[in-house]
Amino acid sequence: MKKLAVLTVALCVSALCCSAPAWSFGRKTVIKVGINAPITGDIPKVGEGTKYAAELWLEDMNKAGGIEVGGTKYPVELVIEDSESKAESAVKASTKMITQDDVMIIIGPQASKEAIPAGDVANNYETPMITPWSTNPDTTANRPYVFRACFLDPFQGPVLANFISDEFKFTKAAVLYDVASDYPKGLAEFFKKAWEGKHGAGSVVAYESFTTKDTDFSSQLTKIMHSGAEVLFTPQYYNEVALIVQQAKALGWKGPIVGSDSWGSAETVELCGKACYGQFFSTHYAAAGAQGATKAFIDRYKAKYGYVPDDVAALTWDALGLAQQAIASTKELTGKIKDDRKAVRDALAQIKGFDGITGKMTFSGTGDPKKCAVIVKISDKGEYEFYKSVCPE
Repeated sequence: MKKLAVLTVALCVSALCCSAPAWSFGRKTVIKVGINAPITGDIPKVGEGTKYAAELWLEDMNKAGGIEVGGTKYPVELVIEDSESKAESAVKASTKMITQDDVMIIIGPQASKEAIPAGDVANNYETPMITPWSTNPDTTANRPYVFRACFLDPFQGPVLANFISDEFKFTKAAVLYDVASDYPKGLAEFFKKAWEGKHGAGSVVAYESFTTKDTDFSSQLTKIMHSGAEVLFTPQYYNEVALIVQQAKALGWKGPIVGSDSWGSAETVELCGKACYGQFFSTHYAAAGAQGATKAFIDRYKAKYGYVPDDVAALTWDALGLAQQAIASTKELTGKIKDDRKAVRDALAQIKGFDGITGKMTFSGTGDPKKCAVIVKISDKGEYEFYKSVCPE
């Protein structure tokens, strides 16, 4: 009889464990937030900024006693996974966080080559995802559960084409980009289309490409030098920017080299040095001269980690702020993870006038915010100085 009783109790407990959501059974409901970031791989500084910003946000959540939903405060946990800067690893990380860790929402990945496939996973599992930094339109297209905290490349490309045209009065441009990576390939195409729309077919006089991990760009740069181009546009990541700019200067390039938001890493100037001084790029915020909440974040980040946060860190902070607001706006957590994820998704799609440290954001039912871009000039001190702001019409 005793053995039978013990067996009966064990079976009952087992049934309860299987029927209750893993994220809430046996303890107070915990809001789990996934962080999918390239901690290792080609762009580890991007992963570092993501992780550091998330840790600062978690400090605030802990001090506040969690996120308040419907009058109840729920503790928050971060689940951090390394995407290794690879599409397949980003997919694996998101799948694990959704199916095993029961995260309510995922922040990241950052780079478009990871965010696009990982976004497919999040959407298929009906789990909200916010990419802080992926500007490629394919990341959110036809994916109601995928959002971003940044502007899009169809906006960024024309912004840069218009800026160069207005600022320098140039009519002939060259482009150098990584053909094997979604972000630079897409942005190069949007820039070319916008530039030739202003200056006519053939006004992009050199359209040169390379493949990820290439380090010698002398052949492409020599062609650009002989093309008659007045400006070089290169939408590459910080580890490639330094090589491209330094090699261009060594070959005798005298014109400006203009970049995109992928230049915004703290490592860009450190690796590039004086060769990058005086150059311009489009981005999401300018650290030099920042005020208010933006300055407070910068000061706090620098005091703890020893350097000024780049746009990835700032955008991650805003993405977490969006997640926090959406979760709080649901008014109630049911304990049913699928239902709660849908409620968070619906709340995200309706956020209006979110006052982030990288600017105001408004969503109108889709994952793409209405948001301004910033043009930054790298000063002779290597600082990212605000030059001008460009907003959607």
